[in-house]
Amino acid sequence: MKYHLSLLAIATVLAGHVQAAPATNSAPQPTAIVDTIPSPIDKPYLGVINLNVDATDTHRGIFRVTETLPVQTGPLTLLYPEWLPGHHSPSGPIEMLAGLVVIAHNQVIPWQRDPVDVYAFHLNIPEGVTQITAEYQYLSPTAQNQGRIQSTPEMANLQWNTLALYPAGYFTRQIQFQATVTYPTGWKTASALEIKGLTPDGQSPNIIQYQPTDLDTLIDSPVMAGRYTHTETLAPGVRLNLIADKPEDMAITDKQLAAHRNLITQAVKLYGAQHYSHYDFLLALSDKLGGIGLEHHQSSEDGEGPDYFTKWDKSAVGRDLLAHEYNHSWNGKFRRPADLWTPDYRTPMRDSLLWVYEGQTQFWGYVLAARSGLWQQKDALEALALVAATYDNRAGRRWRPVEDTTNDPIISQRRPKAWLSWQRSEDYYSEGQLIWLDVDSLLRQQTHGKHSLDDFAKAFFGMRDRDWGQLTYNFDDVVKTLNDIMPYDWASFFNHRLNERSTHAPLDWIARGGYQLVYKDEATDWIKGVESARHATDLSFSLGLTASDKGKISGVMWDSPAFNAGLTVGSELVAVDEHAFSADLLKTAIKNAKSTKTPIKLLVKQDDNYREVFIPYYEGLRYPHLEKIGKGDSSLEALLAPKA
Repeated sequence: MKYHLSLLAIATVLAGHVQAAPATNSAPQPTAIVDTIPSPIDKPYLGVINLNVDATDTHRGIFRVTETLPVQTGPLTLLYPEWLPGHHSPSGPIEMLAGLVVIAHNQVIPWQRDPVDVYAFHLNIPEGVTQITAEYQYLSPTAQNQGRIQSTPEMANLQWNTLALYPAGYFTRQIQFQATVTYPTGWKTASALEIKGLTPDGQSPNIIQYQPTDLDTLIDSPVMAGRYTHTETLAPGVRLNLIADKPEDMAITDKQLAAHRNLITQAVKLYGAQHYSHYDFLLALSDKLGGIGLEHHQSSEDGEGPDYFTKWDKSAVGRDLLAHEYNHSWNGKFRRPADLWTPDYRTPMRDSLLWVYEGQTQFWGYVLAARSGLWQQKDALEALALVAATYDNRAGRRWRPVEDTTNDPIISQRRPKAWLSWQRSEDYYSEGQLIWLDVDSLLRQQTHGKHSLDDFAKAFFGMRDRDWGQLTYNFDDVVKTLNDIMPYDWASFFNHRLNERSTHAPLDWIARGGYQLVYKDEATDWIKGVESARHATDLSFSLGLTASDKGKISGVMWDSPAFNAGLTVGSELVAVDEHAFSADLLKTAIKNAKSTKTPIKLLVKQDDNYREVFIPYYEGLRYPHLEKIGKGDSSLEALLAPKA
């Protein structure tokens, strides 16, 4: 007993000792982040930077760069472009930069990457050194899972933002570059850049030296180069440059050429001014080079399949691309949102006005495609029906307003999404387009056809003919210009459509334009063309899914019958009603279920698991159409008609 009490006493004492002096947990404090990178100042750099690129290794997509910079003694920070115009995001492919060595007087100058901003390289220039040479490679993607393919044995796409380093501390418009590129023998090139000198045609090596220019203009003037090229003049100073996998892909007919020429005519009539000294469409016709649609002030990078011309009478899908990118010369490049304009490629961009920059460009891309003859009016109406239905059925609008989607280039940078209809994406493009359709229809209705969005385009984007600088704007500027055309509470109009959550898309323009949105069991020619181009079947408005020709599910609508049955992106439809999957069989099953009221039976494979799924959906096939109400003239048709 005494022994037991002694242990108890000892334990009590120890417990009291522990309580009296508890252990202290470690609690670190953050290490301070010190920004040692100079802020940009609007003053000229020391001299011209020479950028020499060897672009001959097209099979491996390796671009070898030698850059020579005038410098002065002391600290120097070199930056790789991070925030990219047209991308609206910090998406500069820094991971593709390799082999960086900096040399002066045959000695290597060490560099150190900034521990916070990984796009920055710090150097210390020794006494007496007035020039350094940086040697490195840009390793462009060699497979699609690495990024967009930029080089093939037949063609290459040079984007200067991937190739150039620039000194921190200066507005990039104040940094002069002299670019020289060595291309494969026999290749020809197209760019908005002016050429200073070149080797005689057909000689080796094929070296082109471009006129010195500021870094902003250089990066805004990419190059398409290739073995097979052809150029057509669309208007004085406007060229359509074709680069193809095969020469026969460039066979453009008179009818097709006329439509592309009409695009220039209709755009100039719309805006009443041009903001370029010359303009170059750089159109790659390829299924090897990665697709692209990227705007520049005096050019655009455009990618279409090799059958762009040969399938002309079969489908118009994709033929609004050039119209869209060309419009950006006015909207986005000349007139640019103030919070999106930056003095260099390190300063973060703010994307709040992309519903104007991209949304109205999407609007005019469709309209000018129709006005020019790149599309028939029927194509435009069917395309608009699909846009209207897509965004009217987008469940994500219940929680995420369209204004918030202007942040998506920064948030997701176009990475794939499992639940697109719920998460939303860059909806400011096409829902922005719907908002501008509402504006146009309201202007036409309230002024009895006297005014339309054409007036806004001319007033807002069409001033200062031949000014190819940049003129910034803000939300109030947009509202004021519209009020000058027609007094109205435009600020509330936009705030309601941009910032409020809603269950339906802005579709008042349909009724005002003399149409109604209906769903039928037969797909439009436009939808058939989209399905053909994507090798997929789109059942978004019925079963609520999109699947490839082989049954791989690529999209599931939130809260749809497919969603409620547990289907997901990446799953595979193996069988329909115990028969091997085919798109036609699935459509037949949907039709039959409407009359039999029997659930649609699917065999689904997800990873290594198979399961039967029964979907109680009985409303049949549903495809969106714009159906005209009544007879006579329609303001929507007037919008799509060519300007005289």
